[in-house]
Amino acid sequence: MKKIQNGDTQIATERFGDAEDPPLVMIMGATASMLGWPDAQCRALADQGLHLIRFDHRDTGQSTTVAPGTANYAVEDMAHDVIAVLDGYGIGSAHLMGMSLGGYIAQMVVLSYPDHVRSLTLVASEPLGWDGVALPHIAPEFMAHFSGLATLDWTDEDAVAAFLLEIDRLSLGPADVFHAEALRNRIAQVLSRTDSAASMFNHATLTTRDDWTGRYRDITQPTLIIHGTDDPVLPLANGRALADGIAGAQLVALQGTGHAPPDARHARIAAEVGIHIRAAENGGGSIR
Repeated sequence: MKKIQNGDTQIATERFGDAEDPPLVMIMGATASMLGWPDAQCRALADQGLHLIRFDHRDTGQSTTVAPGTANYAVEDMAHDVIAVLDGYGIGSAHLMGMSLGGYIAQMVVLSYPDHVRSLTLVASEPLGWDGVALPHIAPEFMAHFSGLATLDWTDEDAVAAFLLEIDRLSLGPADVFHAEALRNRIAQVLSRTDSAASMFNHATLTTRDDWTGRYRDITQPTLIIHGTDDPVLPLANGRALADGIAGAQLVALQGTGHAPPDARHARIAAEVGIHIRAAENGGGSIR
């Protein structure tokens, strides 16, 4: 574990693997701490010969957290947190792997700091600055569940855990298995690492400062897109739009998978990412 300062914000980080291997910075999605990347997934990626770094977004885990409803930062500030992580480890450039909002942030990073990014892997993500016909987004069942935030008692840890567990259940695709006990254990870990679980939902209020319209098309780094065919948060059309808009991008569609790929997909994802990064390190795109 290592904490890195970015202005007034402290970012908690953790690394896996050999520091001499190619670096891969993992960027989680909205409301999620570094534990959104399970240990087993991190180890599987490290076994691909990667120096992996995961971190807690601001307002999650052991990073700087402000009271619910008081966040005054933009998504661009979260992108700069990624650069602060690289600087904190003395890494000039790295491969980035972003999930959901993390993929959105990763696109900002590569466009704002292109010399710092060797390749992108975008998991369950959407195009930054989409300017086409409206893409499908979050299923109504999620919106109905999130309406319960208004009455959720954040002092009742059992109620909070049940609320978060239902998010995990709703995220599944038809081929995904709901391992309730394992997920409860992971949620307990998440809650034990923060003094204000409610603050994670500050991410729901975030906006961008800059005009990113159509900018995803300007990405030139080798890009791998991994997307579940049954994603209920950012449906597959979002992944296809990324693949169509980023020159040379490769799309891997995970059949029957929902928004957050479950444990059973770790080995497949690690293998795909390993192929992609080795090809990028050798000066090309993904080789399949």
